[in-house]
Amino acid sequence: MLISPLSSPLSASVTVPGSKSLTNRALLIAALAKGTTRLTNALFSDDSRYFAKALQTLGFDLTLDESAHERSSSTVEMQIIGLGGQIPAPSAELFIGNAGTAARFLSAFLTLGHGQYILDGDPRMRERPIGDLVDALTQLGARVETTASKCPPVTIAASGLPGGKTSIAGDISSQFLSALLMVAPYAQKPIEITLTTDLNSKPYVDMTLAIMQDFGVTVERNGYQSFKIPLATYHLPITPYPIESDASAASYFFAAPAICGGTVRVENISRRSVQGDIAFLDVLEKMGCTVTEADNAITVNCQSPITGIDIDMRDIPDTAQTLAAIAPFADSPTRIRGIASARIKETDRVAATCTELARLGVRVEEHSDGMTIHPCSNFHPAAVQTYNDHRMAMAFSLIGLRVPGVDIQNPGCVSKTFPNFFEVLATLDPEI
Repeated sequence: MLISPLSSPLSASVTVPGSKSLTNRALLIAALAKGTTRLTNALFSDDSRYFAKALQTLGFDLTLDESAHERSSSTVEMQIIGLGGQIPAPSAELFIGNAGTAARFLSAFLTLGHGQYILDGDPRMRERPIGDLVDALTQLGARVETTASKCPPVTIAASGLPGGKTSIAGDISSQFLSALLMVAPYAQKPIEITLTTDLNSKPYVDMTLAIMQDFGVTVERNGYQSFKIPLATYHLPITPYPIESDASAASYFFAAPAICGGTVRVENISRRSVQGDIAFLDVLEKMGCTVTEADNAITVNCQSPITGIDIDMRDIPDTAQTLAAIAPFADSPTRIRGIASARIKETDRVAATCTELARLGVRVEEHSDGMTIHPCSNFHPAAVQTYNDHRMAMAFSLIGLRVPGVDIQNPGCVSKTFPNFFEVLATLDPEI
């Protein structure tokens, strides 16, 4: 897909889909609760579809409001009847594509069942390590096996989760910890989790704890070092349970003024969001953008060239590619640190980002935990490879808003989290 440069500075208002992270956490917790939960503004994308399909295969009554889907191709109303910690199906084979969140959350969830379960994914998922989560579940008495390379498929011989004490590293994926936290209230005895390393992506764990609190379960914690989860039952919150707009998806539109100048307003999102990626706004402010909030919307304005920064993004790694896309337009180099964990995402995002920036004529240096990106005044037209990674496609599309000849390969990969991304992107051009 060839991206057309904008004809003038930005003056736009957009709405992005509901949060993937909030949708999937709320779905899992609602399945564990007892009774009917209704989620509004839930994300309808490849990832959430795999997760919802898995729950249906396991015997849960989960429905999607297709009329809401017709009004917006990325959001729906979901309704699920939770069964108080019970999993109806005594056996199941679940395919979750390359949905990392589904793989991690369901691996822990299935230990609460009684039967034999197999969870598998596409070839890239079979390269994404899950061994640390498997080891932590094994310490709690679960019978979980994976391949010799510690990647899916995952086999669970479930007879309930015994519980007790476990330890896990925090520097590979915070989703491992979130998975343990969410299922822990339904173990046979209380669970205590200790981290053996510093925790990456801390805001995502804060999000998990916030949703657990919304459903009535409070976790005792010692910072990000240890967590004690009581035996408890999730109770339904005031319904419907609203899902915020996705802060990661919003980051592309927040960033657009840094490249093109002008103003973009994103609806249905607040800086008070529980989503960690809202902190990308702080990054933009450090680079010279102006951020304002009013009426449950955030506006970003940029009227002068941005300035490069040196920043650790370990807590918001999903926005690192967004920063990498605007960095060549800065007046000084940008150093991105702390994102070694991004190498085991949908693709090796550090290597892929450096390769595609170089393809466009940008001078970039790859580091073990990130990259250094230099200002560029002579971009090359190029076919940008996306590696079947939705964030590569969305981030590099931003460069095409100003640079002619940016051709995004496999643009359909955005269906993973933002199916109508290119339609929304097109609305930024006032001539369309």
